[in-house]
Amino acid sequence: MLVFLLASPTRPAYGYPPGSEAGPADSERQSSRPESPISFEYIITPDDLLEINVFDVPQISRQYRVSPDGTIVLPLLSDPITAAGFSPRGLSQVIAQQLRAASLVSAPQVTIEVKESRLHSVAVAGAVKRPQIYSVFGRTTFLDVLSQAEGLADDAGNTATITRGEVAMQIPAVADGPNQANPPLALPPVVTVDLKRLLESGDPALNLDVFPGDRVTVQRAGIVYVVGAVNRAGGFPLKDDLEEMTVLKAIALAQDLKPTAVKNRAVIMRKNPQIPGGREEIPVDLKMVLIGRVPDRPMQPNDILFVPDSAGKKALRRAAEAAIQLTTGLVIWRR
Repeated sequence: MLVFLLASPTRPAYGYPPGSEAGPADSERQSSRPESPISFEYIITPDDLLEINVFDVPQISRQYRVSPDGTIVLPLLSDPITAAGFSPRGLSQVIAQQLRAASLVSAPQVTIEVKESRLHSVAVAGAVKRPQIYSVFGRTTFLDVLSQAEGLADDAGNTATITRGEVAMQIPAVADGPNQANPPLALPPVVTVDLKRLLESGDPALNLDVFPGDRVTVQRAGIVYVVGAVNRAGGFPLKDDLEEMTVLKAIALAQDLKPTAVKNRAVIMRKNPQIPGGREEIPVDLKMVLIGRVPDRPMQPNDILFVPDSAGKKALRRAAEAAIQLTTGLVIWRR
């Protein structure tokens, strides 16, 4: 159940709790991670889905979608009720007052829970298993959001970005200076998350706060594909955009060639919109590369290294074309 904690009216929404002038208490200022805001007053907006329960009045107790003009219509009440702009507790008081004024309930007990909110949400995009928009009603963390998106996709890279929304940009971050003598600085508008460090170390300082209105994007890694007469055909993500992938590295990731591989007939298939068919074929003599007679050839993201099998010499062209189709169903091997 969603619990709403109301902030002091003298402070902006998502501010620090009452009694704090600029942030956490002195005993908490030694933490390497700045204290996150923990209390705010949720404000209902158009298109929010509310679950309204009036004790012992089943005719009214159900879910209501706030209309674009910010109102809801309750059975037994003749006029719409303005919901947008109120907190859930404030709206419950308005509904209770209306029920008493209409002589419908003498002592109404009204509770409101926000079930969905399109404005108070976080967009998760990129290399995750379930990219979409998730409702967020308060402070959450990057890993919480990633969990809602069902984790990383197979082609996820090692970095993600958090693009801050309006709510986050109104929150003070950490004070400038070890003694916090200067006023708090605003959160940066875009933050990069090191996924590899976060997932391997579990350092809570890397698990950044995410607020309503933020956008989380997990970057996709470049992938090279190795198909044909190799021991482990599939796609192999690059660790980052700066990693240099070569033919020999790709073969090593594919656990070497099969004994039946036709080494002097390998080919790199590379997208090229400048040529007919949109794909060029670059011959690679693996036999000469392996003995050092010719230099190792670099590969680019989305390249396909096709190594034909001796049993299919008569159908090398058809096999190469089939290799292109296979890449959509290949296993992506993460290192």
